[in-house]
Amino acid sequence: MSMMSEFKDFAMRGNVVDMAVGIVIGGAFGKIVSSFVNDVLMPPIGMMMGGVDFKDLAFVLNEAVGETAAVTINYGMFIQTVLDFLIIAFAIFMVVKAMNNMKKKEEAAPEAPPKPSAEEVLLTEIRDALKK
Repeated sequence: MSMMSEFKDFAMRGNVVDMAVGIVIGGAFGKIVSSFVNDVLMPPIGMMMGGVDFKDLAFVLNEAVGETAAVTINYGMFIQTVLDFLIIAFAIFMVVKAMNNMKKKEEAAPEAPPKPSAEEVLLTEIRDALKK
């Protein structure tokens, strides 16, 4: 089997295609959550903390000299990134939990017993007639 045909078999499996779709949707979802955190959630939190913009929170390790930029540790950006992660992780947890609940409901639903065949019905009638 050639390498190209093996790759084609691998790439066309249902799981790989589903995973690729999930990654694309997850990337878009991550952008939505980042916008939510940066544009909706953090401004009121910053306002409650005295007008602080979290993007500007940083420890200056070395001041800017001439054209050399300052060396800083941007812990405000880190806080926003952590909030992004927590919101995305919680949303994914809720989706997975909902999917697992739907699977359990499908598995828990008992199937109706199959109808007896014509032969079984006839034999049951004969048995009942013999009992009488």
